[in-house]
Amino acid sequence: MLEHIRYLPPHVLGMHAVGYVTIGDYEKALRPLLEQQVKQTGRINFLLILETKIKNFTAGAWCGNIRLGLKYFTRWNKVAVVTDQDGVREFSHLFKYILPGKFAGYKLEDLDEALKWVTGIK
Repeated sequence: MLEHIRYLPPHVLGMHAVGYVTIGDYEKALRPLLEQQVKQTGRINFLLILETKIKNFTAGAWCGNIRLGLKYFTRWNKVAVVTDQDGVREFSHLFKYILPGKFAGYKLEDLDEALKWVTGIK
């Protein structure tokens, strides 16, 4: 499931992934928030706290992820992925070669650092 992180400043969208994540989560939870973010700010600063295993993402969820990434191709500004899964953090660095914007991976223990980076607030 994807849960909206509501305590972030208005120029940053945050989601917390826990349990099982489906395409429905992308369509119901994430897509409307991304649309709203783009309308309000013109770009996307995004924080993902990933506290579930990648195997808990359905194939549809991965397709939704790719589809949203491409739909907002030029809008990505900063993306921080926070997880204790080393492979996922490394995978997030690959996006800097595919999508415009800046991408960074952080461990869960470094959430404060990720928040500072993605919000630009020190």
